[in-house]
Amino acid sequence: MSYALHHRSMGLGLITAAVLTGCSDTSPAGPSPEVTHPTLSRVAPTFRFTSIEVPGATLTEAQGINAAGQVVGWYYTAAEGRLHGFVTEGNGFTTIDYPGAFHTDVRGIGPNGELVGNFSAEDEPGVAYHGFRRDAHGAFTPVHYDGHKYEILQRILPNGTILGCRHDDNTTSTMVGITINAQGVGSEIDAYASMHNGATPDRRLIVGLYTNTTMTPARQEGYVIEDGQFTPFMVPGSNFTTAWDVNPRGEIAGVYRDAALNRFHGYVRDGDDYVTLDFPDASATRAFGINAGGDVVGTFVKAGVTRAFVASRTRGHMP
Repeated sequence: MSYALHHRSMGLGLITAAVLTGCSDTSPAGPSPEVTHPTLSRVAPTFRFTSIEVPGATLTEAQGINAAGQVVGWYYTAAEGRLHGFVTEGNGFTTIDYPGAFHTDVRGIGPNGELVGNFSAEDEPGVAYHGFRRDAHGAFTPVHYDGHKYEILQRILPNGTILGCRHDDNTTSTMVGITINAQGVGSEIDAYASMHNGATPDRRLIVGLYTNTTMTPARQEGYVIEDGQFTPFMVPGSNFTTAWDVNPRGEIAGVYRDAALNRFHGYVRDGDDYVTLDFPDASATRAFGINAGGDVVGTFVKAGVTRAFVASRTRGHMP
C-alpha cells in the first residue's frame, strides 16, 4: 500500500514569549520490582517500572522521553478543570503553560531539551489544537501548518524537524500526518485519519497511526514509512494498533488492544519481534515514547486512576 507525499512551503509566524515555570520538589513514586513481561515473540527484554504522578494532579500522562531521561507529558487538575504540560527536572517537575492558553500539553522533547506540544483556549471547540515549540531557554514559538485550521505536534527531531498531524473541523476525514522541517517546509500524506508520531533522526523511518477504512468495521492501525514506502501493521492478536514513537535503532513503541480480552497494552517492536508492556496490576497500559536507550514512557490505569510510568530497560536489546 502506498500513499502520496505532498510538499508545501509554510510561514511559521515566529513569536517569542517569556514564560515562568513552577518546579515541584516532590519525587516520583519509587520503582517497582523488576518484571519480565509477557512476550509475543521469542525475545523478552526486561524493564523496571517507575510510576510518575505530578503532585496534586487528578491525571498524569507521559508522552515522550529523550536520551537524557527527561520525560514530558501533561497533567489535569479537577479543581481547575484544565491541562498543564510538564517536563521532569531531576526528581521534580516543571509545569509548562503556553502564554495565555487555557489548556497546554507537551508531547515531544529533543536532545537539548527543546519541547513541542499544543495549546487551546477555554472557549474553543474540542478539536482546536494549536502547535508550539519551546526552546531550552523557555521561549515559546507558535507553529502553524498553513492552509488548515489546526495541528497536533507530536515529536521534534535533533535537526528541528517536527512531526504530527493537521486537521480542520474533525480528526477523521480532515486529519493527515505531517512533517515540518527546520526551514518551515511541510510534507503530508493522504492516509485517512493519520498522524506521524515519531521518526529516526535521518527520517528514513517514520511511524504513526491511521484508520483503515477498507476493513469492516474500520479499525485503527499502526504504520511505518521506510524510505518512502508506507506499510501498515497490526500487533499479532490485536484488533487495534497504534505506533507512537521510534528510537534511532528503529525500535517502535505503541499501544494495542488484544482481541481476546479487549484490553489495552503497551508494546515495543523491533523488526518482526514484539514485547508486551503491562504495568504491574494495571487494568490498561499504553506506551507513547521511547528513547535511544530503549526506555519507554506511557500511562497505566489502576483503580480507575490514570498515572504515568517510565519503563527502564534493564536487560538486553531485541535482536
